[in-house]
Amino acid sequence: MGVSTSCPEKGVAVVTVDFPPVNALPVTGWFALADAVRSAGRDTEVRCLVLAAEGRGFNAGVDIKEIQAEGRSALIGANRGCFEAFAAVYECEVPVVAAVQGFCLGGGIGLAGNADAIVASEDAVFGLPELDRGALGAATHLARLVPPHLMRALYYTSRTATASELRAHGSVWRVVPRDALRAAALELAREIAAKDGELLRLAKAAINGIDPVDVRRSYRFEQGFTFEANLSGVADRVRDTFGKEGT
Repeated sequence: MGVSTSCPEKGVAVVTVDFPPVNALPVTGWFALADAVRSAGRDTEVRCLVLAAEGRGFNAGVDIKEIQAEGRSALIGANRGCFEAFAAVYECEVPVVAAVQGFCLGGGIGLAGNADAIVASEDAVFGLPELDRGALGAATHLARLVPPHLMRALYYTSRTATASELRAHGSVWRVVPRDALRAAALELAREIAAKDGELLRLAKAAINGIDPVDVRRSYRFEQGFTFEANLSGVADRVRDTFGKEGT
């Protein structure tokens, strides 16, 4: 349980998240993930990083129960932890391939949306149930996966899009059976890692530099509204309903 790093083959590192039962990360989990990704990116032997997860789904976002139990301190911690983890993926010195299975929700969108490429299992679904959970945020990253009007509709309705739908929009590289996901992600990572390591790092920095949206600033802007929703009490009202329904 937690965040672990392995190097299954030359030039490729795999950072794996494992927080049963649904990979809803506690505050410490988000910071541990950020540290692992940054550490792997600094390793000069690594040329590509695979971001993976164990269990039913890739990521279910923040641990709502932790926020309900600990209040504002946990909310601030979750905001900061998500910000650091999303930024670590985006700013990783080498390309990041997200291997997504099952559900990719909330914070999972922040991670996958900031990755360089996504390989997904056939059962993968992507979405932001934030409005159902008393939160806001990660529209910045969903906008990197689908066209603007679809992003808005998904955000307002809390509905999800399938891996095949995202592949049709060009944001998912491959869709494969679940049992072939890790191999497919490693295949892409291996192809990337075959390039010159120094040139890859320059390429990553160059591509980030021409992005039309500053993802750090954009997401931080969204987080301000998340905190406003909490200060006003509307977030607690929605989260309390979420808790009673047990969803």
